[in-house]
Amino acid sequence: MSEKTLTRMDLCEAVFREVGLSRSESAKLVESVLQHVSDALVKGETVKISSFGTFTVRSKAARMGRNPKTGQDVPISPRRVLSFRPSHLMKDRVAAGPKR
Repeated sequence: MSEKTLTRMDLCEAVFREVGLSRSESAKLVESVLQHVSDALVKGETVKISSFGTFTVRSKAARMGRNPKTGQDVPISPRRVLSFRPSHLMKDRVAAGPKR
């Protein structure tokens, strides 16, 4: 497995190279897309990107957990969690590995 991490700057650079916008315009575009996705998720909306996957926010109820170190019961408060479900196309691409 690769230790490489794709960053915002990598995305901006890819938009700059492939779309032909200036570097600052590319950065603004990437930031705008990420902001729209974030805003939708904060509102509890589902974000579905065709051929990529679906981001959803789920509510988890309060429950009792256990501290694995001490074995003591610990209350876990209710919370909202982000989940991602990849599309079948994305699953197939990841399973196939990188193109050589």
